[in-house]
Amino acid sequence: MRARLMVVVAHPDDETFGCGSLLLHAAAAGATTAVVCATRGEAGEPAPGSGVTAAELPAVRERELRAAAELLGVARVDLLGLADSGMAGPAGPGTLAGADPAVVAGRVLAHIEDFRPDVVVTLDAGDGHRDHVAIRDATLAAVERSEWRVPRVYLQCLPRSLMRRWLLHLAGERPDSPYLEADVPGTPDELVTTVVDTGRHLARRERAIAAHASQVSPYEGMPDDLRRAFLTSDHLRRVVPAWDGGAPEPDIFSAAVSSQAVQD
Repeated sequence: MRARLMVVVAHPDDETFGCGSLLLHAAAAGATTAVVCATRGEAGEPAPGSGVTAAELPAVRERELRAAAELLGVARVDLLGLADSGMAGPAGPGTLAGADPAVVAGRVLAHIEDFRPDVVVTLDAGDGHRDHVAIRDATLAAVERSEWRVPRVYLQCLPRSLMRRWLLHLAGERPDSPYLEADVPGTPDELVTTVVDTGRHLARRERAIAAHASQVSPYEGMPDDLRRAFLTSDHLRRVVPAWDGGAPEPDIFSAAVSSQAVQD
């Protein structure tokens, strides 16, 4: 029986910039994968030189999401129909950050019960983005409410040690970057429970990153060693079942399929 992985994210490109290598790893292992994306990235800024207008951006970003997902071996892409909240300012009721959390959780719940994943991965929001916080909280609430008991749930992490390396690099290269003033601490390294070696998927992930041409990649301009540190190992925090300590586990599927058989 094939394992099933669902990745739940806030914006088009989160699935690639954040979870791309993990999706490739899962597909290579024979898993069926799905991406649930809350918004169409309306509040993003078109990359300089992309030629994309603000009015065109939502449709363009949805196309990029679907193209990248195909490169990542994703079998299914679903959107929740919420609007991108942006980084700051008022969040209207139709936006991800401004919507009723119970409504957002209910939309995620419907996809969980339809797809019946063995593993759910969402963002841990260590970058401080309010939409990432909202989709994390909604996904965890949906898992709690679901009649389909998801055997394993993970938060995709940006380890604090790696984020500090990035901020140090940024301070030298772009001292005016707003990220240097934002609260982007990353996840404390001691909370990382799972480290998946995804180095063999780097070339294909780079192709998926390039598919999001309307956006500036967060990895653009990084020195090669730092870029590889971000893109060749996936760091996660297991929240279901609760982590019992010990050395980090090397994969996300080690006990999920046997749990699925019990429910079936």
